[in-house]
Amino acid sequence: MRIWCDFTASAHPLVFRPLVRLLREQGHEVEITARDYAQTLQLIEAHGMTATVIGHHGGRSALGKATQMRARLKALRKWAKPREFDLALAHGSHELTMTARRLGIPSSTTFDYEWAWLQHQLGCRAATRVVVPASIPEERLAKYTARPPKLQQYPGLKEEYYLSDFEPDKAVLRDWSIDPERVLVVLRPPPDVSLYHRHSNPLFPMTLDHLGRSEDVHAFVIPRTEEQRDFVKTLDLPSVIVPERAVDAQSLIAFADLVVSAGGTMNREAAALGVPVYTTYGGRLGGVDEQLIREGRLRPLTDPRALDLHKRDGIAAPRERRDPQLILDLLLSALG
Repeated sequence: MRIWCDFTASAHPLVFRPLVRLLREQGHEVEITARDYAQTLQLIEAHGMTATVIGHHGGRSALGKATQMRARLKALRKWAKPREFDLALAHGSHELTMTARRLGIPSSTTFDYEWAWLQHQLGCRAATRVVVPASIPEERLAKYTARPPKLQQYPGLKEEYYLSDFEPDKAVLRDWSIDPERVLVVLRPPPDVSLYHRHSNPLFPMTLDHLGRSEDVHAFVIPRTEEQRDFVKTLDLPSVIVPERAVDAQSLIAFADLVVSAGGTMNREAAALGVPVYTTYGGRLGGVDEQLIREGRLRPLTDPRALDLHKRDGIAAPRERRDPQLILDLLLSALG
């Protein structure tokens, strides 16, 4: 088969790396398109994949997002039409499912945060299959027309599938001259260009300031955008490390003593690896994070002084290694 994948955010190359490998091992031809946003293109390259770059992020404003979406939909349709794909796959790229529907291509989309209302109204309605974790209640997805059999659910976290073959690389510590005697805290800022996170949350800047001034801490910040990187640098906090490019975040988390993230994949990677993790997310919690909090694998943070800053014993490893073929089979079920 000829299969099209579209990556529009940094998590997507991580999720699809094992799926693309499986598809190619099974004899399928896979082509990838990508939006130039955050570390998406760098991570595609880092994981040995190549992509055709089409479009970029529309910025903070709703008008900018809408303008860029229209332009990207047109460009995707022009690119995909002569290629005659048999199936289209995405992680929340509503532009892929909308384009695929326009071209008569079956499509599957997967995601693990259900409150991105506009994205899912567009993407789920256009998709043939919607594949999500079982921890998201079905009734929350019905408003997007995602009901069984269109809706398919899998156990656990998506991170437990793409980390199934993960082994941490100690080079990440050498690359950044990490002092093993200091507490290593990995931080991820909020997604402040996302429509579902419209209001600034002061908790993350407070946490960054608190940790960035601690002499016994390495505060390793993995920014989402160039603007975030530049802003963190202007703070001139002595304990803060800010990389210029995408890093091996999974290895960094595995060696970290603590993770603080404003929601998203990095929280769940830490939970999947058994690393203590706090969330500063200011939006509505999704079903996946709600379950992790109930299980004690994710802790909401309300005051940076409450952080448990101590050295952790050992190197983290996946708590459970799940077979990515399970998710792939659910995505392929769009073919009937």
